[in-house]
Amino acid sequence: MRVAVTIPYFDFFPEIKAELMSAYPGVKFPPTRARLSEDELIDYLEGYEAAIIGLDRFTEKVCSALPELKIVSLCSAGVDHIDPEILNRHDIKMYWAAGINKVSVAELALCYMVLTLRKVHFLSQILYRGEWKGPVGFGADLRGKTVGIHGCGHIGKELVKLLQPYGVKILVCDRVDISAFCAEHRVENVSFDELLARSDVLTIHLSRNKSTLGLYDDKTLGRMKPGAVLINCARGSMVDERALKKRLESGHISGAAFDVFDVEPANSNPLLDVPNFFASPHIGATTRESWAMMLRSGVYGVAHAYRQAANAYPFD
Repeated sequence: MRVAVTIPYFDFFPEIKAELMSAYPGVKFPPTRARLSEDELIDYLEGYEAAIIGLDRFTEKVCSALPELKIVSLCSAGVDHIDPEILNRHDIKMYWAAGINKVSVAELALCYMVLTLRKVHFLSQILYRGEWKGPVGFGADLRGKTVGIHGCGHIGKELVKLLQPYGVKILVCDRVDISAFCAEHRVENVSFDELLARSDVLTIHLSRNKSTLGLYDDKTLGRMKPGAVLINCARGSMVDERALKKRLESGHISGAAFDVFDVEPANSNPLLDVPNFFASPHIGATTRESWAMMLRSGVYGVAHAYRQAANAYPFD
């Protein structure tokens, strides 16, 4: 089978690259780290039967132009950039391992809870600017707080487990039945309204879909508990950034930490000028452990891809 890779990360893991080359002699690797456009993707994959990909979009145009392509194997934890109906129309099988980066993202979210409550980002800047001349103000402990988790899938469940020793009250909200999980881990399953009203710390772990795009608009943010902290390590498109900026400046939301944005890279995002806002450049899955698992998953999927059901993912 002729296999082509569209993501550059195998270069960072030579042992996994060697495994892939051994399994599929002649495998093609990308000459650049830049994401390929539609036309570039078509040119690059012409004549290949399988593609190991990251966030490339296999549109109708791309799939129509690649009649020999029969397998698309994802190295990404998310799949909202792939339309199974398009793949099925062109008889292309796919492989994807859900939740493969759950530990890394859950650990980051927990880290951001403590960082934001303690105002580490804001207070450290006082030191860096040489302005530390006396008391610098107070942060808050995570212990004793009510933590709300919106979305209790792979990452949300992992975060619940990580939070167990912290002495917090955990609320979870999800559209599917998670009652058995809640009972096992002694957490409270609540409505969205209750999650907003009661959470001292609210962390978003939802999938990107039509029902979650823009969900945290100004009205929703206004329903959050006054003084609450908002964490987003999911997708930036779920939160109205202008509304969040206004709520942070007013103090209604006391702090926020985001790893994701509407437009990325987010180098000029106005939120970066807000002192009680902390940001990172979409690093949720960028640990060596997560990427090793995602790359190996992509290799595994070449031999284990299958036809996707049109409603295979909860992204409708």
